[in-house]
Amino acid sequence: MTGYMMISKLNRLISRATHNGATEVVIVDTKQIVVDDVLADFCLKPGCENYGLSGSCPPHVSGPAGFRKILEGFSQALFFKIDVPLDILYSSDRREIFQLLHDIAASTEHAAHEMGFVRAKAFAGGSCKNIFCGEHPHCQVLFGNGNCRHPDHARPSMSGFGINVTKLVETAGWTMEWGKPNTDDMTTKLGNVYGLVLIH
Repeated sequence: MTGYMMISKLNRLISRATHNGATEVVIVDTKQIVVDDVLADFCLKPGCENYGLSGSCPPHVSGPAGFRKILEGFSQALFFKIDVPLDILYSSDRREIFQLLHDIAASTEHAAHEMGFVRAKAFAGGSCKNIFCGEHPHCQVLFGNGNCRHPDHARPSMSGFGINVTKLVETAGWTMEWGKPNTDDMTTKLGNVYGLVLIH
């Protein structure tokens, strides 16, 4: 693939993610992705309420060691965020925001596959059990027939792989500033949620 073709396809993926709801999108070199074992350990201690509840969260994923192996096969990644008013992010409506986050990640991954990036792999913030299957007592992957109820939407959580989102935000040139004023409404404070799609 020529450099021009690669740039064209990456720009199309950026447009796709933005069209689907991402606030900002950047392409990063996978060498800039920091993987930290300690971050993944936080899922267990002090503990995440979703620990062990889905096939996409610890201890059912390969964790930091596995993610480092995955990264060896990729050179670039698409990193994106959604800016969200804090009053929504901390309300019952937050589930819809995280569903959108996973949808953007999944649809971008799918678009990448169609463009020839057949090994593209997406990750997103939050546990898919809580986001998509909160009304079900168990994850079907773990306690059912082994098939995810939402394979076209749910993606693995970045936390369980030790992906250092703070460092990625710095690499992107963004600021992770909770409480940043929304330019449309200075009384509304913003937070952010993030997703990552590995490209070849």
